[in-house]
Amino acid sequence: MTDRSLRRRSAVATMTLVILALTACSAEPPRATPATSTPAPATPSATNAGADPLAPVHPVGEPVVIASGLEAPWSILRLPDGATLISERDTTRVRELLPTGSLRDAGTVSAAQPSGEGGLLGLAFLADSAAPGGAGWVYAYFSTATDNRIERMPLAGSPGSHSLGAPTLVLAGIPRAGNHNGGRIAFGPDGALYATAGDAGNTANAQNLETLGGKILRMTSTGEVPEDNPFGTLVYSFGHRNPQGLAWDSHEQLWASEFGQNTWDELNRIVPGGNYGWPLVEGQAGAPGSIDPERQWSTDQASPSGIAIVNDTIFMASLRGQRLWSIPITGSSTAPPTEWFVHSYGRLRDVVSGPAGTLWFVSNNTDGRGAPAADDDRLLQVAVAR
Repeated sequence: MTDRSLRRRSAVATMTLVILALTACSAEPPRATPATSTPAPATPSATNAGADPLAPVHPVGEPVVIASGLEAPWSILRLPDGATLISERDTTRVRELLPTGSLRDAGTVSAAQPSGEGGLLGLAFLADSAAPGGAGWVYAYFSTATDNRIERMPLAGSPGSHSLGAPTLVLAGIPRAGNHNGGRIAFGPDGALYATAGDAGNTANAQNLETLGGKILRMTSTGEVPEDNPFGTLVYSFGHRNPQGLAWDSHEQLWASEFGQNTWDELNRIVPGGNYGWPLVEGQAGAPGSIDPERQWSTDQASPSGIAIVNDTIFMASLRGQRLWSIPITGSSTAPPTEWFVHSYGRLRDVVSGPAGTLWFVSNNTDGRGAPAADDDRLLQVAVAR
């Protein structure tokens, strides 16, 4: 897998037995048989009357396919009006999901130039009645020939007929390479826009506060530096290799998933100004001056991309690991992870909260060079409950 290039071993050998003990506690459920029928409404609910509304949840039953025929999908964006948009990395199209399960083109990010793991990556949405059309803005993180950028486009139309208007630049100059491009964007509960930026294959970027590479960035909706950012720049946290997941829990705590190198992939609890160690350490090293990940996995079990938080349970999509992980949040820490649907749907790129007590996730079985795998790329739904 191309994202594993130039990996180096961490000096965290003492943690190996801990991780083996954690993963041994995670039994693999029966493998799912991919379905092709339109899903019925989910009956299990993540919120039952009289129960703790934030009790951990987990998948129930087997996933069903909502849509197929996607090409290297990267980000699922569910809009407030009930519509869903999906970005395709290599075609640079933004696809709209129709109630029938078919897909239509809502627009194309024409400035994106796919190569390797670069292309059209993350999507985010900001409601804004002042935007052209009065609905709001769709934000896109993408790669050009020279850098990674964020643009926003006004959303027009209604569910089933959405379109994207002319783009406006929000941020340019994020380092890009054939891999380690980061790419996830999301608006936080504070109204700021957050973006994950990889080290672009240059490990020195991650510890250099003068560059945007190897960071989690925080900005206003138009790309300016918020007054309360920790360094007076766009940098919110640093020492990252290739973070690709962002989500907030019920206490507005930010969590991020991150590709490691040869040894440990990570789930990090992000604090403003935090140094997460790369390239000096990988995984839980206990190194002075850096923050250890909350959880770590061997690279063949994870290679994490998108994450979602439902009822304070983190769901993490895994590429090389070809499974979905659930990690309940317990205060400022987490309970042991559980794996789901191991090798049933191939590489999983993104996961989001779906409608009516469900979880949606997308498979990305197209490799980093654009070549399709035996299975197509699909959007799937599974019910979640306590």
